[in-house]
Amino acid sequence: AGPAEAGQCDEGMTMDAPDRDLLRQLLTGTRVLSLGVLVDDKPHVGLLPYAVAPDFRSALVHASQLARHGRGLRPGAPHSLLVHGADDPAGDPLQVPRVTISGTVQHVARSDRDWAAARQRYLDRFPTAERTFLLGDFNLYRLSFEWGRLVAGFARAINLGPESFAALPGSPEPSGQPR
Repeated sequence: AGPAEAGQCDEGMTMDAPDRDLLRQLLTGTRVLSLGVLVDDKPHVGLLPYAVAPDFRSALVHASQLARHGRGLRPGAPHSLLVHGADDPAGDPLQVPRVTISGTVQHVARSDRDWAAARQRYLDRFPTAERTFLLGDFNLYRLSFEWGRLVAGFARAINLGPESFAALPGSPEPSGQPR
């Protein structure tokens, strides 16, 4: 289960505008995520490119069933993902901004009403992925954002719920380039 007080940090403070901006930047300015899934009842982590949905309620990944992490991407399966900012060698690694998000996996089938739009969203961010859409072992998946935790710095760990993601302003930039 997710945090009881989504959108608040442990001390009861709510996510403020700089925290929302940081969350938006992490989700739109980073091109890859670390994805944790269960494969044969054991945890496995893979690194995948992703595109954030326009409503900030999920991310799209395109994965091969031949890859170990691909076998953990079953409809309804749990996932946990991590996106983090740059690690400055001169800085404190514990201060690297990051967000961990958990939810469930949904297969976006070619027959689904939103497949074409989801595919285009992914290709807008990763045009060279066009060739992998021609391969039979690759599938498109939606990773729901059900709850998470934003670490924005010392004493700034904020619990997130679906409303936290939906409250992010504007639409994610498909290119993943920082604004």
